Amino acid sequence: MIPTDTAETAETPAGAVLDGRPPCSGAPSGRAATTAHPGVPAVGELAPTFVLPDQYGAEVGLADVRGAKNAVVVFYPFAFSGICTGELRAVRDGLEDFQSDDIQVFAVSCDPMFSLRTFADAEGHFFPLLSDFWPHGAVTRAYGVLNEADGSPLRGTFLVDRDGVLVWSEVNQPGEGRDFVAYREALGRLRSRRPATVS
Repeated sequence: MIPTDTAETAETPAGAVLDGRPPCSGAPSGRAATTAHPGVPAVGELAPTFVLPDQYGAEVGLADVRGAKNAVVVFYPFAFSGICTGELRAVRDGLEDFQSDDIQVFAVSCDPMFSLRTFADAEGHFFPLLSDFWPHGAVTRAYGVLNEADGSPLRGTFLVDRDGVLVWSEVNQPGEGRDFVAYREALGRLRSRRPATVS
């Protein structure tokens, strides 16, 4: 897991940081940062922009919410896989923390759009499930979370403010569930730093 936050960690030259937390702990350790995934964008950088088809075939992009909402970009390996299904249910069941007047969730995998439609229908997901199928993994690679061994995303979570700036991220290894507690804490800090405004 590679948690990053402007308030808690230092950046490495490559931009990826690791603060020494055990998986899913959510608590900072204060230990020195080390390089882990050098392709992960650094906190404080503009998040890579994208436009991808959602489960209904509509083109959806990060620019759609620029200036209006914060965004969370959630990468997950495969539709219908065990951990991914559970995590997206957590997003669905706690949707107010991921999609509201203040924030928009984008869930990204490298599955084809038709697989995502079947997955969404089966699970009741009405938030955007985006297909990074072709060019295969282009957006996933831009965020530094493409698992080149099997062509699927690692479990990356990226919190982006209204200006398109990456303010927090966490990357989990295959088989390791993500820490939604740490995400909610980071979102709370973002909301307190920059209150929602009516546009």
